[in-house]
Amino acid sequence: MTNIKDIALHCGVAISTVSRVLNDHPDVSEETREKVLRAVDELNYIPNTSARNLVRTSSDTIALLVKGVNNPFFAKLIKVIEREITRRGYTLELHHMDTSEDELRVGAQLTNERKLIGILFLGGRFNYSPEEMALIKVPSVFCTYTNSFGTLDAGAYSSVAIDDKQAARTAVETLVTMGHRKIAILTDNDSDKSISELRFQGYKDALASHGIPFDPNLVACTGTFSDMSAIYEATSRLIERDNSFTAIFAIADLMAIAAIKALSDHGMRVPENCSVVAIDGLELSEYTLPTLTTLVQPAEEMGLVCAKTIIELIEHPGKNKQFTFQTVLRPGGSVRSLNG
Repeated sequence: MTNIKDIALHCGVAISTVSRVLNDHPDVSEETREKVLRAVDELNYIPNTSARNLVRTSSDTIALLVKGVNNPFFAKLIKVIEREITRRGYTLELHHMDTSEDELRVGAQLTNERKLIGILFLGGRFNYSPEEMALIKVPSVFCTYTNSFGTLDAGAYSSVAIDDKQAARTAVETLVTMGHRKIAILTDNDSDKSISELRFQGYKDALASHGIPFDPNLVACTGTFSDMSAIYEATSRLIERDNSFTAIFAIADLMAIAAIKALSDHGMRVPENCSVVAIDGLELSEYTLPTLTTLVQPAEEMGLVCAKTIIELIEHPGKNKQFTFQTVLRPGGSVRSLNG
């Protein structure tokens, strides 16, 4: 594992200089600071800042790293995971992360500091490399995502997720079978190598399989899953650009809720003028007017499998597994048939 001496040799500076940079001391030139921080990133250096934990020789602690604290779908998962891990006699530590943070580096540092025996990553990137995964020295499970865009062998990781691309195809095909052909999409980002890109691909696949041309004018990127005002504005721009669509596929329930408000404010009633379908199955979306039609992720079952999988890997180290769950359509009042 890379240490502070390696960083110093790589940069051609003293160990004490590296230490001052890592501890954010002001008496370092900006050029040297940038050089050291770049080396820290390139060499995958993981600082161990908690000296008091060096004396710990054993632990029963599993960390749950949550990336996307504002994602309401995670709330139920966390509750189920915590209940099961506690019931099995382990301690769960919850750590919230900003979406800009690298969950693997944070997880590696926490392992050093807290003497973790396992990590659950709730939300994360879909494109890890073997070199990045080598940072994690304890059993781990990816919760709600896979390594769809990465280069990991299936035996190198465990995951619990839905088939995001298939769920998106099902959502769009629900609209197509009801006569819709001019279908818009609300997505966070159409090329982020993550969940939004997978669902965007599923949208395009569904259109292609039914001979419906893809129209880039019907794509609205929100840049967020949870900022309702940003989603509202993205929907408004979509309407102002081309309001000839008869349906919107929102890749998440929160997006759909904000979209319904934007449609209403622009004089478009749901479902009379525009149908809306989404993915998630949040309890909140049962109380929209009209009730949202959505594909429900089985949060209870997914959370339970996440907890059981990490415990199995801790107690009986062995083969990693990938678990894929199916979504179930929850009909609501937000979709109208155009047939007949």
